[in-house]
Amino acid sequence: MNKIFTWSITVALAGFLFGFDTVVISGANKPIQELWNLSPIMHGTFIMSMALWGTVLGSLLGGIPTKKLGRKKTLFWIGILFFISALGSALAPDPYSFSFFRFIGGIGVGVSSVAAPIYISEITSPDRRGRMGGLYQFCLVFGIMIAFISNWALKGFDGANDWRWMLGIEALPALAYTLMVLKVPNSPRWLVLQKGDDEGALSVLNIIYEKIEIAKQKLSEIKLDANLPKSNDNLFQKKYNRVLWLGFLIAFFNQLSGINFVLYYAPQILEQAGLGGADSLFNSIAIGIVNLIFTLIGVRLLDKLGRRQLIIIGSIGYIFSLIMVGICFQMNLSPDLLIIFICLFVASHAIGQGAVIWVFISEIFPNRVRAYGQSWGTSTHWVFAAVITLITPFFIDDKEGVFRDSLEVIYYFFAGMMILQLLWALFKMPETKGVSLEDLEKQLTEDND
Repeated sequence: MNKIFTWSITVALAGFLFGFDTVVISGANKPIQELWNLSPIMHGTFIMSMALWGTVLGSLLGGIPTKKLGRKKTLFWIGILFFISALGSALAPDPYSFSFFRFIGGIGVGVSSVAAPIYISEITSPDRRGRMGGLYQFCLVFGIMIAFISNWALKGFDGANDWRWMLGIEALPALAYTLMVLKVPNSPRWLVLQKGDDEGALSVLNIIYEKIEIAKQKLSEIKLDANLPKSNDNLFQKKYNRVLWLGFLIAFFNQLSGINFVLYYAPQILEQAGLGGADSLFNSIAIGIVNLIFTLIGVRLLDKLGRRQLIIIGSIGYIFSLIMVGICFQMNLSPDLLIIFICLFVASHAIGQGAVIWVFISEIFPNRVRAYGQSWGTSTHWVFAAVITLITPFFIDDKEGVFRDSLEVIYYFFAGMMILQLLWALFKMPETKGVSLEDLEKQLTEDND
């Protein structure tokens, strides 16, 4: 068990870099816009959303190296991408080179969201898969919180160059992660399905299940799956319709909750609510702390209440908090009250979608197409994240934003989408807790020829 935890937490550190990289831009947002005098379209396209378009590409193509090179090698190269992106973004002389290096980091984020959850789901037993898989989300949220703290701590460190330090500091954890991931083993399912290495797979399975008899039984189940006709490698066939829709919808609703809208633009939103620049950065830390605490609670509950129940609980919290945030903006209520409801919104996300999404997507796709299925789910997630981030400046820009004086419209829209998510969870979402990956394949595919 200690080895499983060590391997899982090491790989989950890719989630830390993911969280840090995607949110650290919130502290550099306005300084960069002012430095290069960017219009809303330039700001949204070249600064805020460029990393996310890299993430879309990384998630779309991430299944290829994850399957062909293996989970471990892919995770190693993710660390290299994060390292290059951090240094390049910090030293960028203009918005174009800055966007290029942010794009590189985005590719790392996208591939990370494919490879890391898959690896963790494949080296843990069914009864621990939720908790171990949840480590990725915990590290992701921890990275978000550290990014907020780092941005606040570096404010005023080097005057006009503060934002360069905010972005460049990520190179240190990226380098540490890259070295650490060299010590984890290959996934046993990948070893069987891609390398035909039964002996290597059995040695890893023996550590996972702690009994050689169980390990041999699991190896037999994996080999049985490996002997299925090669046509089963095609993700887009009728028998996978249900899992394709499940992967799409959980990712779609994740982004239509508005979570990235809040996290990426937290300082700017809080400033528009009446808080000064320093106060808004400090209160962003409160958002990060709430996110971390409730992610821990969500991860603890994944294997107790299950994935579906957490989505239902989170949806109810989303709906209430988003409506109340909208009312705060509409009625110009106290910024302190607004912060309370934004924190409730973040808590609802952390205990629901945040805790569930990466575990759920990594579970529902069959062994033979899991890498490509993970790409399908994560690319859906990142396409919508990129679109929302791209268009946000058109709505909240201080001078030209469509809803700069009526932000409540955006929050009411997100609340409406969460009503739809609640209905989906109540009537269509299956429960996956405690079920082996091979048994899930039998339950969720339309035929088993």
